[in-house]
Amino acid sequence: MTKTFYAILVNSLVAALTNTFVWFAVTFWVFLQTQSVLATSVMAGVYVGTVAISGLFLGSLVDHYRKQTVMLLSSVCSLILYTLAQIIFSSTPPSGFADVSSIPLWIFITLTLIGAIAGNIRTIALPTLVTLLIPEAERDKANGLVGTANGVSFLIASIFSGLAIGFLGDYWVLICAIALTVAVILHLATLSIAEQKIIHAEHHTQYIDIRGTVRAIVFVPGLFGLIFFNCFNNFLGGIFMSLMDAYGLSLVSVQVWGILWGLLSLGFIVGGLVIAKRGLGKNPLQTLFLANIVMWVIATGFTIQASIVLLSIGMFVYLCLIPVVEASEQTILQAVIPLERQGRVFGFAQSIEQAASPLTAFMIGPIAQFIFIPFMTTGTGVNLIGSWFGTGADRGIALLFTLTGLIGLMVTLLAMRSPAYRKLSTKYQRLYSVSPLDKK
Repeated sequence: MTKTFYAILVNSLVAALTNTFVWFAVTFWVFLQTQSVLATSVMAGVYVGTVAISGLFLGSLVDHYRKQTVMLLSSVCSLILYTLAQIIFSSTPPSGFADVSSIPLWIFITLTLIGAIAGNIRTIALPTLVTLLIPEAERDKANGLVGTANGVSFLIASIFSGLAIGFLGDYWVLICAIALTVAVILHLATLSIAEQKIIHAEHHTQYIDIRGTVRAIVFVPGLFGLIFFNCFNNFLGGIFMSLMDAYGLSLVSVQVWGILWGLLSLGFIVGGLVIAKRGLGKNPLQTLFLANIVMWVIATGFTIQASIVLLSIGMFVYLCLIPVVEASEQTILQAVIPLERQGRVFGFAQSIEQAASPLTAFMIGPIAQFIFIPFMTTGTGVNLIGSWFGTGADRGIALLFTLTGLIGLMVTLLAMRSPAYRKLSTKYQRLYSVSPLDKK
């Protein structure tokens, strides 16, 4: 792998760490200031929803301009917005942030939100740079390193955002973010990326070309099926993300759960490093589906009994496999989609797949609260399976997890038998067997 790729990866790691750190810290700070769960839930929903919607627009930018230019633009936008947020914070008295209906509070939240989301363009640009800079035979390993970098940024931001708010306060969080963003911009400006020109095979590339992007995806048999399969998996996976804290806190104290979740997040890093070392094999699509089978088997069984040990082992393996799934999809897209359209396809895939998470978050709470929890506390489930599965609110959540795992497993096994799976697998293997000289 090239030195340029490693330099870009480190640069993107620092940028992602900064943006994630700011958003986590601001979320903690807003709750401490307002004591409003509604405010933080609205922030989370708007953040995920905006990330999903923005993928379409940001993907067009990645394709239309040089990758280095859009990454610099991303960091410059974050720098400006964080600076404006700092000005708002410094010029507003503390009492102005205590009321959840405060206009300065929501201006501050909006500035930091958009500043953090501006960094999302790097998430789309980085896989296209893997295509540009890395030989095809090594792209799966490079994608593994990208997953490791994402895991490192998430882990560090998770741990230190709360500590920073507790010991330093939001003022110094923003100062650190501004300083790190300036460093990212200066470092990226010194790099030389061998991207001679932007090639556009179609007209009107300045617009959000959804129709052309859909045509490019449809042109590859089975690719739409892969994107919607991952979207459905994200929909199911959102159940775990929405309810895992409630379930974990029913087993251990909040202090233990916080430390344990930080340790479990190492699974992202471990999974990415294994891919970087061993790759994804000759058929990444098969690897993706096998990883999903293991994930759903784990999801079916890791809450079968109320055990923090069983939960921890299952969650760690589950998190190790997430980078495998992500790297597999990226490797397939890099092989079957032309470079000049990869930004839009990656952005489109991100928008479709991420859209499932907010939907799950809004739906699953009422389903758990009014159906599964009563079923395992005072309902039929107590007599039906309570003697061996356990009873109580936590076992209602556990039952929901088990059923989700079974649904995910059945859908994965059915998808592996579908014509779309066979066509896409054949397409990738045919392209992979062609030498780079023949492709040109």
